[in-house]
Amino acid sequence: MPVDNNVTLRQLRYFIAAAETGQFSMAATRAHVSQSAITNAVLLLEESLGVRLFDRKPHGVGLTAEGHSFYRRTRDILDALEDALREPRFQAHHLKGAIRIGASYTVLGYFLPPLLARFRANYPDVELDLHDMNREAIEAGVAAGDIELGVVILSNVVERERFGHHVLLRSRRQLWTSAAHPLLQKDNAALADVAAYPYIQVTVDEGELSTQRYWAAKGIQPDIAFRTGSVEALRGLVAHGFGVTILSDMVYRPWSLEGKKIEARPILDVVPDMEVGLIWRHDGTLERSADAFRQFLIQACGS
Repeated sequence: MPVDNNVTLRQLRYFIAAAETGQFSMAATRAHVSQSAITNAVLLLEESLGVRLFDRKPHGVGLTAEGHSFYRRTRDILDALEDALREPRFQAHHLKGAIRIGASYTVLGYFLPPLLARFRANYPDVELDLHDMNREAIEAGVAAGDIELGVVILSNVVERERFGHHVLLRSRRQLWTSAAHPLLQKDNAALADVAAYPYIQVTVDEGELSTQRYWAAKGIQPDIAFRTGSVEALRGLVAHGFGVTILSDMVYRPWSLEGKKIEARPILDVVPDMEVGLIWRHDGTLERSADAFRQFLIQACGS
């Protein structure tokens, strides 16, 4: 089936907004347009492509397998366009040197790689000296001057005012379940509803500590059946119905490695977003290459 050549960048941007917010109404707010503009753009895209991009649900939308693949390609296209428009200004100041960067497991696995590739394309002579470290080690390295920039889960940083800092991404936390889980029958699941089912707890990047904070605020506790430091292991356990979890959209994928579907739903209670951000020495001056990387991340993340 031929693809319509009249697909516009506006349609692609509206599709991205819907995919990343999970609701047409939230996408409209983000894009500063009416909800009908988002709906119409998605419908036209689906008609042009001849596939369904979203599953429509009572309280939002979720990407289909085809939609998820299209999202990845579209995200790459829009990122490449932004970089092309930004490139003349970047190349006006040719830089060389090395940047000492510390980043944690989740940030390295689910956030930084495409941004590092885009930065390297703009600054090919800048060496990225990247270190896989936990948050405490990154903070200590930045404070001591051994690390120029830390990319961390900023919402886990205690007294972030000790550092220069900037939020790059706020990622919504949602309930993850198997495709046939009873909680999907509820219009909105609260933490009290989730507590009635086995809970799979991720431990990497202080996952258990951050989980306990918002559960304790409601005066209840999850029924933890299994703890794991592997997000992929957690994904498989959830997909096969061994338990549920609450994690951020940044690490969400709709399928396990075995191809089992994973559903994501908003939580009725207020669950804080996961914040990913930068830290650097408050009293230090960054080298030009490190400052260029900082500014690149801020602009690339639209933050």
